[in-house]
Amino acid sequence: MSDEPAFAFGEDPDHPGWHSWRLRDATRYNAFLGPLLVRREGDLARVRMLPLRQHTNLQDSIHGGTTMGFADVALFAAARMMGMIEAGSAVTLDMSFQFIGTGRPDIFLDAEVEVLRETRRLIFMRGLVVQGEARLAAFSGTVRKGVGTGIVAG
Repeated sequence: MSDEPAFAFGEDPDHPGWHSWRLRDATRYNAFLGPLLVRREGDLARVRMLPLRQHTNLQDSIHGGTTMGFADVALFAAARMMGMIEAGSAVTLDMSFQFIGTGRPDIFLDAEVEVLRETRRLIFMRGLVVQGEARLAAFSGTVRKGVGTGIVAG
């Protein structure tokens, strides 16, 4: 097992003001979403991905599973950006998700994530998945901290 962190996280030289959030092992689920960008905006974190054809359904809209998976991973990227967790040290306990609209590929998809409450072991969060001004989904989730150092979830 490598001592190298599971995720590459740091300032992104190609996107000033953003940090990159990328899984180093391309064979894991998170890598399917592609490299993500994250930045803090006051009390919330914005997590960004560029959906491609591989993320679409037969109607050429972003697949619902992609949107849900992105929202789940965004919980962890946001918590990391806010200094609450290290990569691979937490798991999703629950997540609620409501579809509002459909998205298109080749246009940035953002998750706007806010922390509602943090305890010693739990982080309660909620957010919106948006594409430009369009709201595509609303979600909330609970993340449990401190569950190990391997790649577990998010």
